Amino acid sequence: MNRLKKIFIFFFLVVNLWSCAKDQKKVSDLENTDLESQMIQLYNEGYKEYLEGDTLYAAQKFNEAELIFPQSDWAPKAALMSAYVYYADDYYSDAIYELERFLKVYKVHKDIDYAHFLLAMCYYENIIDEKRDLRPLLKSRKEFEFIIKNYPSTDFAADAQFKIDLINDRLAGKEMYIARHYLKSKKWIPAINRFKNVVENYETTVYVQEALHRLVETYYIIGLDFEANKYASLLGYNYQSSEWYKATYKVFNKDYEYDEKKIRNLKKQDKKSIFKKFSSKFRKLFE
Repeated sequence: MNRLKKIFIFFFLVVNLWSCAKDQKKVSDLENTDLESQMIQLYNEGYKEYLEGDTLYAAQKFNEAELIFPQSDWAPKAALMSAYVYYADDYYSDAIYELERFLKVYKVHKDIDYAHFLLAMCYYENIIDEKRDLRPLLKSRKEFEFIIKNYPSTDFAADAQFKIDLINDRLAGKEMYIARHYLKSKKWIPAINRFKNVVENYETTVYVQEALHRLVETYYIIGLDFEANKYASLLGYNYQSSEWYKATYKVFNKDYEYDEKKIRNLKKQDKKSIFKKFSSKFRKLFE
């Protein structure tokens, strides 16, 4: 009898615990459902405020949506939207803070490439005067290079490469600005070093032709004719029809006048000469 009583009590306890657990699960599911509905409501409010132009209030709503239910799939979306609305309204420092936090909290999220791209754009848009502060340029280039390396097949990678080209143009522009100042001050060696930096590290930019010409000019002034000729040859080989090549030619030939028509006539004469050689060699084919 005592044994049956014990079994009954044990069975009662098991059923009671299972019932409690089931009730708790129902309460938990109810709470999660309620939290998610609140989160979606906050998210929608944030989006509405953003469309109406209230950036700060919209960002606040997105932050609230993330915090109220952080384990939800909506949380990282809300975090990204908060960063985006800051970026869209030129609050770059706030956008950078939100994006850096996103990258720490949601390291494996499917939109991590977008977060990196938006962070790079924040740094890029924050460039005010590269002659005074290079940090935004360098930070944005680093982020764009990260995108190209890690997400090469995305649309962001193509845009990132375009932005890197623009950044390199601005960095080369700063180098040229400093180099010209040294050249004007007759500080030949610092000027040469700056011009060489443009040629060696920014060879795809719009400044490389001028940098080559300035190297020819500077080396010629200080009497290093071999170096001057070396860079003149490099400029001539790659940019023979450019204005900088014409200016470089004048460094060695003071009376030189570039005549486009004369050059075209010489090219025609060359072609005629080649044809004559060709026809005389294979005369029988034409008879």
